[in-house]
Parts: sequence; C-alpha cells; structure tokens
Amino acid sequence: MATTFRNHIGGEWLGPSTRRYFENRNPADTGDLIGRFPDSGAVDIDRAARAATKAFERWRLVPAPARGDLLRRLGDLLSANKEALASGMSREMGKVLAETRGDVQEGIDTAYYAASEGRRLFGRTVPSELRAKWAMSWRRPIGVAGLVTPFNFPLAIPTWKMFPALVCGNTVVLKPSEDVPHTAHRLVELALEAGFPPGVVNLVHGRGATAGRALVEHPGATVISFTGSVATGSIVGEACGRLHKRCSLELGGKNAMIVLDDADLELALEGLVWGAFGTTGQRCTATSRLLLHRRVHDRFLARLRDRVQRLRIGDGRGPRTEMGPLIHEAARDKVERYVAIGRAEGAQLVTGGRRPRGRQWSSGWFYEPTVFSGVAPDSRLATEEIFGPVLSVIPVGSLEEAIRINNAVPYGLSSSIYTRDVRSAFRALEALDNGITYVNAPTIGAEAHLPFGGVKHTGNGRREGGWTVYEFYSEVKVGYVDYSGALQRAQIDNYQ
Repeated sequence: MATTFRNHIGGEWLGPSTRRYFENRNPADTGDLIGRFPDSGAVDIDRAARAATKAFERWRLVPAPARGDLLRRLGDLLSANKEALASGMSREMGKVLAETRGDVQEGIDTAYYAASEGRRLFGRTVPSELRAKWAMSWRRPIGVAGLVTPFNFPLAIPTWKMFPALVCGNTVVLKPSEDVPHTAHRLVELALEAGFPPGVVNLVHGRGATAGRALVEHPGATVISFTGSVATGSIVGEACGRLHKRCSLELGGKNAMIVLDDADLELALEGLVWGAFGTTGQRCTATSRLLLHRRVHDRFLARLRDRVQRLRIGDGRGPRTEMGPLIHEAARDKVERYVAIGRAEGAQLVTGGRRPRGRQWSSGWFYEPTVFSGVAPDSRLATEEIFGPVLSVIPVGSLEEAIRINNAVPYGLSSSIYTRDVRSAFRALEALDNGITYVNAPTIGAEAHLPFGGVKHTGNGRREGGWTVYEFYSEVKVGYVDYSGALQRAQIDNYQ
C-alpha cells in the first residue's frame, strides 16, 4: 500500500479539499510507486495564504538574527539527513547520487548563508541636507511569498527561494513541482523539526495549471518567485504585472560552450560531458551548444563521440551510473521530437538518437546521450531549449564568430569558454550576453553565495542566490528624525 501524503497548512497536515491525489513514481522504474500526493486546488491555496498572512504578523516581529538561528538549525538537520535525502531524491527524479548529494549540499550552504544574512540586512545612514536631522533606511519584510519550483533541483531551488524569504521576515507558501513532491515534503518536515512556528512555512502540492495558478493569482501572496519554462513564466509575469505583485522569474537557457584552438582539450572534454549530460541535460544551465574551433573540430569531436558512447546509463542510485532517466514520458517524447527535427534540418547524428536497448532500461524514461554535428547556428536544434541530453556542435573560425553565435539566441543564462589566452578569456567575459560566464569550466556549477540568473528571455532581471536576493524579498523603508525643535523644510530652495 502506497503512502498517502498531505499538505501542510497553518501548522496542520491536511488532505486536499478536492479529495484528489496523484501518483509519484520513480522515473527509472515506473513500477516503483513512491506515494500519493494531494492534487490540490484554489481552496487549499486560499487556506495556506490565509494561514501565512496570519503568521506573518508575528513572524515579522521576530528579530532577523533569531530567524537566522532557525535556519542554521535547519541547515544542521539537512546535513544530518544528507544521505537519506540524496537517495530519496535520486529515486524521485532520477539524477545520480553525486548530483543529488550536491543538491542537498546547496540547501545546506544556502541555510548557513541565509542564517548569517540575518545579521547583515543592511540599511544606510546618510547625511541630511538640514541641520539637526537624521536620515536613514532599513529593510523590512513584504508579506507572503508564493514559491513555485521545478523538478530538476528538488531541494536546492526551494531553499534558494524559501530561506532568503524567511530570514527577511516573510512567510511562505511552497508549491513544488508535482514531479518531485516527496523531497519538498521532507524539507518541510525538517523545517518543522527546526522549530519554525505554525503558518510560517506552508506546503501545498498540486499541478501548475491549478494550484500553481491559484497561488500566483491569490491576492494574499504579495511576492511570487517562479522557476520554469519561458512559456509559463510569461503567464506568471503577466499575472503579477496585472496584480501589482513583486515577481522573480528564472526561466530557460540555450547555453553555449566555446572551445578555442588553444584550449586544454582533455579538460574541455570532461567539462563538456558534465555540462551537457549531467542531470540528463535537464538543467536550465545545461551545455546544449558546443561552439568548436575548426582547427580542433575533427579530433575533438572524435574524442567526444568515444567518451559519450561510454557513458553508463541507469538508475541514479547505482554506484556506476553516470546518467539517469528523463523525468517522465512527455520529456522523453520531446527529446525524440527534437532528434527528428535535427535530422530533418540536415544535422549529422554523431552518436545516440534513440532509446537504449535492453531489459534494464525498459521500465524507465531513458534516452541515449545524443550529439549532432554540422548544426546550423540558426536552426531549431541550435536555438530552442530541449531540456534533455542533446548536444549541438557548431563549427566556428574565431572567438568573434563564437560570440556572435552565442548571443544570437533568445536566451541569456550561462556560457563558458575554454582557452589558455587571458585576452580571449576576458574578451568573452565582457562580450558574451549572459548572466553567467565560466572560464575553463562548463556552463553548470553556480555557487550559492553568488547571484544566479540571466538576461533576455531567461528571466525578468531578478537574481536568485547571493546578496541580491535579499533585496528582492524585502522592502526599503526610509526614516527621518528632525531634532532641531523647529520646522525645517526640505525640497524648498534653502540656498538663496
């Protein structure tokens, strides 16, 4: 009998008002049922938003360092439960244990970083233009933060959003992806164990089109943070604009790695395989384009083909597995459609391009790591986000050509360059139109204490992580204290 899970609202575990549930299954073995989770609706979101609004009036008055202490305690609990969380995450969404351990570690790092920011929510004091007058600003919380998170980082991304929101004094309603509800459930269980008061952290499971939409449009959720597709992000941004809500969108990517002819090719090869096929290519920062200098093109491509063909595919919990399954059938179907598109566009299939054959892969959503060469820079294969293990190789003759091709797509999240020339490295840092650029590293690997996000269709200019996210989750208030004992008038010409 599968376990039936509940929402957490206002300090209570509650079944959904809809009385409907959905199944959560292991994508590496669809016969493995993890549990049944609430298929919630607008009524459940309303209950959670109201509970969070009520809790906000108390939580906002807790000193920020004390809020940080709870996050530090939660970081300790995440650390103590790291292996169990990682194993459960691999079972739930497929990526290998080395990656799920890293996912949990990001949550731990974010908890400790957020805890320290509880003592660093800086305001400013500045001189007044008038005598005997004090001028200052400080940061204060906004209200209820509605958090809508994706499947590919089941713990890290919820913590990126939740922990800064909480330390700033907001309460939260978390709507995780319906593909990874169990990891979110465990995160909230540990938050309760850490001592967060009732109503401060609320969890509502459900589908994006119902529970997600209801959260975005609920008048009580005054801050919305969404990570997902560009198409859905456009809908979220439009709703937040209409409702005058603060909104953070972290959306798609079509990230390029540039390998110049002076690069360390072995280093570039290892970085490329990790960047393109880590998380089975299901990262917004995944390396989906290789801009490869013509002078090293053929020999590098041959080495790439050999390395990719040796990648071991399987259950992410297996000790030798290097790449797991896609998250569900629709994701695999999408990859297959794009492989067909690539062939129709005239790209040359170097390796992959099919489902792996064998009984060990027959019950999961597996697909071979796939490489195309001779890809046209303006083709659909090279410009549209696939979110799967498909790499497009594009030959280039110079760094300037690579920069032009990199910048020509609608997305602008991450990029990287492999070169031994410091001039090329700094030219790339300056000219690549992305929010993140790596030198001699792949397009994945952001660190929790730096801002994360991109430009163009990748988002709306907000950043997750680092110090800037605390500005998103708080308002600036300005105060003046006039102790002169007389009426002094600012914004009047006092210089006559």
